[in-house]
Amino acid sequence: MFVVKKIDHVAVCVRDIDEALAKYKAVLGVDASVRETVASQKTEAVLLPIGDSSLELISPRGNDGLEKFLEKRGPGLHHIAVEVEGIESALALLKSLGVPLIDESPRSGARGHKVAFVHPKATGGVLIELVEPEGEAC
Repeated sequence: MFVVKKIDHVAVCVRDIDEALAKYKAVLGVDASVRETVASQKTEAVLLPIGDSSLELISPRGNDGLEKFLEKRGPGLHHIAVEVEGIESALALLKSLGVPLIDESPRSGARGHKVAFVHPKATGGVLIELVEPEGEAC
């Protein structure tokens, strides 16, 4: 069994994190709460807290998929991350229902959380990331 808890973050892919951070700070008045390089995903991520959620700026640091995204679409909305409890159960259920997945098992993501991506084909073109914070497994 799994539970969808909330939107964890909305991710925007950018080429230059510092430039984007300055723009979002000027426009929204928010500043970074977390900044990290996620070596396993070859990305740099900055979280800007907004209420119970965050805006995440992501930039490729060797990630071919993000590079292709920027080349094809330019900077913009990349994915919506949904916090779940029971990510393994969620993935097993989605797989059993024939939902296209990018990840069939969770991997380590930003902030040490378990993450897995649902293919955009499953949602009509929106990339969805399932996120389970460390230490919250069922």
